[in-house]
Amino acid sequence: MPLPDVLYCSQQIRIPPELPDILKNFTRAAIRTQPKDVLVWSAAYFHALADGDTLPVKERLEMNVATQKTDTGLTPGLLKILHKQLSPKETCSKEELERTWKGLCLPVEQLESMLSLGSFESEITWMEFFALGCSALGANLQSSLKFACEILTNDEEGGAARIPFDTFVQIYTYLAHLDGVVSQSHIQTFLKSLQPQVKMPKFLFDTRRTALNSQIKKMWAQLSFWNNFSSKVRE
Repeated sequence: MPLPDVLYCSQQIRIPPELPDILKNFTRAAIRTQPKDVLVWSAAYFHALADGDTLPVKERLEMNVATQKTDTGLTPGLLKILHKQLSPKETCSKEELERTWKGLCLPVEQLESMLSLGSFESEITWMEFFALGCSALGANLQSSLKFACEILTNDEEGGAARIPFDTFVQIYTYLAHLDGVVSQSHIQTFLKSLQPQVKMPKFLFDTRRTALNSQIKKMWAQLSFWNNFSSKVRE
């Protein structure tokens, strides 16, 4: 088909005035997030932008991730994005989680391993999956809980990383019950030992205070099942 005899000049091409800012924000977001597949991530970014949803963008560049040569999968920055996108509804469908996960260019094998370990069905309680995500980041239960506090806190980076105590209890209890080895009495004893560490009246769990408590460190170390469990999640 022959081309129409129409000549276009720059005056005939209308560029939306907001386009430069959109492209600038997109470029900054791509630099901060460092997606493994720019095309896949870009599609997720602009879909979220068009729908008014939370953008798949890290708050800051993770230097250790940006400079590594191999893909380690989930990172604290990416888990925080997932939390912002999926936590508002408390539960999400498996399909929604898979779509969001793939939009961040994360390995499907890692997701399948986590879904299998958590025995999740079609409807997923987000905080339970979030707890598993923290276990994928941590080498042991103590570091996994520390990641949870750092991701969920409203404190500035490098601060106390405080979170509501009931949130901490929910995450710890789920992970402790998941293996089936830790007794209910052990869980209750551990949580009771934290009560003096909880600041009143906000009931905030402060990682800096508990990190100095040798008794709590000892109780974390007693959860011997965690070494095997966390290694499976990171596979």
